[in-house]
Amino acid sequence: MAFKHVHNLLYVSKYLRTKQNRAMHSTVMLFHCAEETHEEPLPSEWYEKAILKLTKLSHLLKEVDLIDGTLVKIADHSTVIDDNLEHNMHTFKSLARTFLGSASMQQALKKDVQCIPPLCFSKPSEREPITVNSLTKICNFLNISAQQRKSVRFSICRQVTQHQIWTGALEEVLNRLKSEIDALNNHHPSKGTKMGQQIVSSCLNFLDTALSCDTDSTSWMRLAAAKVVDSPASHKWEDVLQMTIDLTKSLQNEKELLLHVTKLEVMKEGLFQIKDVLIDKNIGYKETRYQESLAQKKLSKTLGHSSQCLFTLLLYYLYGRVTDIEVELRGGVYGSGSEDKFCLYMGKILTSDEEKMVWSGVKQLDRALGLFKFIWQTAKMKGVLEVQGHLWCVGSEDRLLKYKGNMFFLHGISL
Repeated sequence: MAFKHVHNLLYVSKYLRTKQNRAMHSTVMLFHCAEETHEEPLPSEWYEKAILKLTKLSHLLKEVDLIDGTLVKIADHSTVIDDNLEHNMHTFKSLARTFLGSASMQQALKKDVQCIPPLCFSKPSEREPITVNSLTKICNFLNISAQQRKSVRFSICRQVTQHQIWTGALEEVLNRLKSEIDALNNHHPSKGTKMGQQIVSSCLNFLDTALSCDTDSTSWMRLAAAKVVDSPASHKWEDVLQMTIDLTKSLQNEKELLLHVTKLEVMKEGLFQIKDVLIDKNIGYKETRYQESLAQKKLSKTLGHSSQCLFTLLLYYLYGRVTDIEVELRGGVYGSGSEDKFCLYMGKILTSDEEKMVWSGVKQLDRALGLFKFIWQTAKMKGVLEVQGHLWCVGSEDRLLKYKGNMFFLHGISL
């Protein structure tokens, strides 16, 4: 059976599923009750071949990992641009997902029934990846009602559309893009990246100049300039918008920059909404505060619940990061019908059990779990939500780790 089609082979044994569902029917409430495909168990020979392939790939990939869609060398967190390596990584992760559905791997998860929810990762859908890039995805995952979603959006907008969050997120997007463009120009420069390098630098310089305060005077001493609107020194967010439009056009054919250019496109949504708002250090303290307030009101009013721009601002607000969160094993939410207590579990597959790799995986999962818990609490959902992460590595010893008060389980992948 060809490994390139491995992602189509996810399954759960009919016998185990039927027996476990009967046993837990009266007490278990699982979110994500999507229909599951009733696939036949794979033959034992498949797993014997799969573990050999997984072992081989884990040695090949032991120094790198996928972090939020980017291939990264764990030792120094540098970006790795290698199509063959990236292809092998996706094959490894996909093959491992299928392997985790085996009866032996599912039984191994039940060793500590007091800590790990029953039926954890037993459904093929729970072993699928998910890209978390909007509030809507999170709310769908957590079964948050339409009325609660309005409350979530209102609460979040007040926090993440503040001037320092908006400008900080935009600068973070541009700085990440600049770093990648500079790296490309050092090795494989092109007409697009050379032009992009100039534009992104100009855009960052413009933001720095327009937003910087006069260090020789305190904020309350700065007076409004005469004829603010007509002043040649006055600028609007439209200037930044135009630069980002030119920038995305210059880089649209650069495959290596796709993730960063996509995120810049996301930020353009917010720039369009505030393009008429002034952005200038020379307009005086009171006028500056008014323009910042105006920008916040426009963003709060127009960025909808499904807005990826709003979600990006939330990520920056919580973690100082702007990249969308990639979860390799989406997991689910388990709750006992008799208690107001729930457990959110998600997972990740590692290429090695070296300490740096393990803790990098823990931190990735922690960001995802923390984000979902933040939305749960903001929505004022009934019940307490606990979170736990699960990591798998070929040949690893099982162990429990704790990070920020939460439990993370490292499991070995074996026959």
